[in-house]
Amino acid sequence: MFDTFGNTVRIKSNPETKSKGFAGKKGEIYGHTTPSMAGVEIIGKTDKDFAVNVFFSDLYESFWFAEDLIEQIDNGVGAVITLDGVDKKWTKDETGDWIEENTQTKNKNKWWKFW
Repeated sequence: MFDTFGNTVRIKSNPETKSKGFAGKKGEIYGHTTPSMAGVEIIGKTDKDFAVNVFFSDLYESFWFAEDLIEQIDNGVGAVITLDGVDKKWTKDETGDWIEENTQTKNKNKWWKFW
């Protein structure tokens, strides 16, 4: 299953994705959910009660799609995650694994170490 955060996908063409302007658009997977529990609007039909959230950078917005409307392009190699206040970053490698890296500067002086 390729519903991993950061994967690059393309939206498949069908009457609904064409009419909404999503057919052929590329985006990034931002998550997945159970629509019956989350109450989200889904593009497409799903028998599995499962939807994938795709973010489109040109629209700066994400939408929920039925899984069968998603075509994997790649596993998001080079995608980077950072969190405010956390001195780490995570980068996706060729296998789709997230590599954690400490970003704290080594020369950062702490006031209590000065004394």
